[in-house]
Amino acid sequence: MKNSYKFILVLLRLSLGWLMFYAGVTKIADPNWSAAGYLQGAKTFPGFFSWFLEPSILPVINFINEWGLTLLGVSLIFGVCVRLSGVLGAALMMLYYFPVLDFPYPNAHSYIVDEHIIYASVLLLFATVNAGRVFGLDKKLMTMPWADRHSGLRKVLG
Repeated sequence: MKNSYKFILVLLRLSLGWLMFYAGVTKIADPNWSAAGYLQGAKTFPGFFSWFLEPSILPVINFINEWGLTLLGVSLIFGVCVRLSGVLGAALMMLYYFPVLDFPYPNAHSYIVDEHIIYASVLLLFATVNAGRVFGLDKKLMTMPWADRHSGLRKVLG
C-alpha cells in the first residue's frame, strides 16, 4: 500500500472518527437530548420509526444513538475493531437516512444521496480495506496470540 494512500485513509478515518465522536459526546452531555424529535417526523417507514418512540424503547434508542456514535468515533480514531464498527456504523447511518427521506429527496439540497449515504459508504470502505490496520490498533491486536486461536473473531473485529 502506497504511503499517500495510507495517509489519506488515516486522515479520512480520523476525520470521520472525530465527527462521530463529537456527535455522540454532545448528545451524552445534553440531558435534554432525545431522538424523539427526529423520529416523530419520519417520512419513510413512519410505522417502523414510530415504534422506536414507545416509552419502553425510546431510552434504548437514545442510548444507542449517544454511545453508538461515541464508540464508533473512538473505534475509528484509535483504529480498533474498525471492521465491526464500520458495518455497525453504516447500519446506524441508514437508520438516520430513512426517517428524513421524502423519496427521492433526503433534504432540500440532495437527490437520493445525502451525507448519511456518504458516511455509510466510507464506513463500509473502512471495513472492507481493514482501515484499522493502517496506523491503528487493529494491526497490533491481530498479531496477539489470541488472534491466532480465534480466527473467526479476527475476521469480524479487524
